[in-house]
Amino acid sequence: MQGSNDWIATRQRFEAWWQRDPVDSPLLHLVVRLDEPIEPLEPEEPFRCPEDRYLDIEQLVIRRRNFYRTHLLLAEAIPQISLDLGPGSLALYLGSEPGFAWDTVWYNACIHDLAAWPKLTYDPDNTWLQQHMAMFNRAQSLIGPDLWLNMPDLIENLDILAALRDPQTLLFDLMDTPELVLTRLQELDDLYFTYFDLFYQLIQREGSNTYTAFNIWGPGRTAKVQCDFSAMIGPDAFKTFVQPTLRTQCRRLDQSLYHLDGPDAIRHVPALMEIDELNALQWTCGAGQPDGGNDRWLPIYDQVRESGKGLHISIYDGGVQDWLAHALKLVRRYGPEGLYLLFPVMSMADATLLLKSLRG
Repeated sequence: MQGSNDWIATRQRFEAWWQRDPVDSPLLHLVVRLDEPIEPLEPEEPFRCPEDRYLDIEQLVIRRRNFYRTHLLLAEAIPQISLDLGPGSLALYLGSEPGFAWDTVWYNACIHDLAAWPKLTYDPDNTWLQQHMAMFNRAQSLIGPDLWLNMPDLIENLDILAALRDPQTLLFDLMDTPELVLTRLQELDDLYFTYFDLFYQLIQREGSNTYTAFNIWGPGRTAKVQCDFSAMIGPDAFKTFVQPTLRTQCRRLDQSLYHLDGPDAIRHVPALMEIDELNALQWTCGAGQPDGGNDRWLPIYDQVRESGKGLHISIYDGGVQDWLAHALKLVRRYGPEGLYLLFPVMSMADATLLLKSLRG
């Protein structure tokens, strides 16, 4: 893969970011759109149906290789490929059936009686698990050493239980049978790493991995964690049902990044900051909201920094001068350590300006 980033330096900068070690500049994710491919492109065949958009490994790999023939990676951008079966494939391994669309995968509820449903257990013969692992094995034979194969977006806790049960029904479960919900969450906690480790053994390199969608690498077992379902519950319910499972998960991970999704989830930041083992927080602003560089979100970042955790912030509104102004403001307010700034795909001129201003 073409790129100007030095892997040794990239690794050291990521390690410093996870630990909030002193550095001279923030972690940066920069991708440049090239005027001409660096080498001839491979022919791409159109996907015949939405399923192929997720399951046709040969075409997915070709498209990713072609992307890196037409783009240059700078700073800490890492060449990588994701083979997700939607956001939350753990639900598939536990009995849900997928619905494929061109832009997403949804999961059909399969637990119709929470009390009567058998204990959630590991099933090595699950059809979707076997197919997903076969996809990863095939991809490994195609991509070569320069392209990282990302950990899939397994997801955890109430988000998976909502996929298996149905979100609205699960809301009633939280009120009607809270102890039963907690039992099911414990089963999920026990299972998560069974499946995580299956994929980790396939993708890890020298005891490290990248994680899908969030452009992160980390030494040891590294993952994004989340609970998007939390937008529908209050702080007390979050502390009862979500915080304990996240704490358990973060203790078993070597590096963890929490994905905080949208304004309705902001109320849970104090509870998240109580999880000592959590390394960093990623903020997704939500549809129709200003990007991560907007002053509106500074109260979130202040809490994160006061808790000694890292920040993962995407800046994309406006043009490069706007990006730079927001980035410099964040660096001045928080310092460069523990700060990861991600930008849209850009021109070489824009990337040069950002590098010169943020890295010197």
